[in-house]
Formats: sequence, C-alpha cells, structure tokens
Amino acid sequence: MTPHRRAIHEPVSSRRLPAGRQADLAAYVMKVGEVTVADLAERFGVSMDTIRRDLDRLDADGVLVRTHGGAMGAGGRARPDTAFDERMRMQADVKEAMGRAAAGLVADESAIVVGSGTTTLAVARNLERRRDLIVVTNNLLLPGALPPGVARDVYLLGGGVRTAAQATVGPVVFGAGTGAERSIRCDLAIVGVGGVDAEVGVSTSHVGEAQMMAEMMRISRRVAVLADSSKFGEVLFSQIAPLGDIDYLVTDREPSGQLADALGAAGVQVVLPQAGATSPGTTTQEVATRS
Repeated sequence: MTPHRRAIHEPVSSRRLPAGRQADLAAYVMKVGEVTVADLAERFGVSMDTIRRDLDRLDADGVLVRTHGGAMGAGGRARPDTAFDERMRMQADVKEAMGRAAAGLVADESAIVVGSGTTTLAVARNLERRRDLIVVTNNLLLPGALPPGVARDVYLLGGGVRTAAQATVGPVVFGAGTGAERSIRCDLAIVGVGGVDAEVGVSTSHVGEAQMMAEMMRISRRVAVLADSSKFGEVLFSQIAPLGDIDYLVTDREPSGQLADALGAAGVQVVLPQAGATSPGTTTQEVATRS
C-alpha cells in the first residue's frame, strides 16, 4: 500500500496541524450541536487530553461552549439541565442585542420586576442610561449586573433557591410568613421564557418558575417577554400565560405564519434589536416614555 493510500484511511485530523484540526473540530461541533470528548478523540484520531486543550482554546475564543465532558455550539439552544455558566455563553451576542432592545422599554423612575435567566441579565447590563428605578427580581445575579446609579431601590424576592437557575422561587410579595405580607405593583414585568406558541402562549420547564412569572405579569401594568426565535412554536411543561397577557415580545427575528397571526390578534408588539424598534413603526424609546 502506498503512503498516499495509507493516509486516506487515517482519522480525520491526525495528520493536521493544531490550528487546522481545531477549525475542523469547531465546524463539526457546529454541525452536530453537542459532542463528548471521547467521541471527538475517536473521530479526530488524537488523545482526549489533546481534544480537551482544543476545546478549551475554542471556548476561550468564543467559538463554542465548553461543557462538562464535551462541548456544544455557541449558538445552540440550552436544555433544561444545561448548567447556568454554560447558558451564559450560549448565543451571547443575540442575548445582548435583545437585552438592549428590552432596556429601551424601561422608563426613568419606573418600577420593574425582572425574572430569572441569562437574557434578563443582559437587560440589566443595558440599563445604564436609566435613573431612579425600583427593581424587583428573583434573579440572584441581577443586582450585581445593574450599572451604578441606575436603581433607587433593589429588592430580591424570597423563596427556595434553584441553584441551577441562580434564582429564587416563591411568592411575589414581601414579608411572606410574617402575617404582614405586602403586595406590590410594577410598571413593567420583564420575563424570559422557554417557549412561545400560537395556541398555548408562553411556557417554561419548571412549574414553580411558571407560577412566579405569571404572578410577576399579573402585578405589572405592562409585560415584556424575552424569547429568541429558536423558541417559536415550542411548548414546554408548564404554561405561564396566554399571548393575550403580553404587551411586547422581545426577540431576534420577526415571527411568521400562525405565530405571527396569533401575536397580531392578541395585540402583542414585536421588539426587534436589529431595527431597535417595535412592530409596527414605534421606537423602543417612544414605547418607554408614552402613557
């Protein structure tokens, strides 16, 4: 057998330089979606330690997301069991753009209640131009994400702690269990959801979080739901609310088909970061300051 024929049957990247192998590896992960170190080592004909170093480098470069025992594409969709730090790095650019758009719905001197999740953290980071806000949240990381000078008061809702979500789950009241509970009223609720469906409305995978988000929406004058386009048509375990309970859908792409029709019939305005405007034709700043 000639050397040329022998090379044909070698593993994918055993004869490639590290940079070339890493490019092949990244392309494969993007295609497959989620992989393990063992599978990659077998496919590319190198040791698992070499694959781990490749994945660490690609993660540091923002090409993919390193997970326990493997990796997934940076633009992939998180599963309910995806670790929070991994969620933070998935679709980071999309979340940041949506966060800027949602921040445009917040008016100075308003009271907002903000739900758990990584996209709501992007909203908090983009509130640097707002002043004298009252912020209520169950997101354990959100108080630290707020820019200095934005909030007059920040309140963290009590309840059980979901470590995987870095959030509390409990009643949207203060003084719970003391016999002197105080209900609250907010100008805007900002919640991230796992599914947006024409018939079911918005949903998530955890019953307790669904109940809490529904309560956040009930106590608020306006409601903004955050959901990227990968969540269109998805129905998760627990319904949060029908589309008619929503004022704004902040997303990365214009909905189409049955979902677009249902949103229109429910009077939901779609907020797109690309244009920085709601549909139809109202800028996010105008939405924040009117009424």
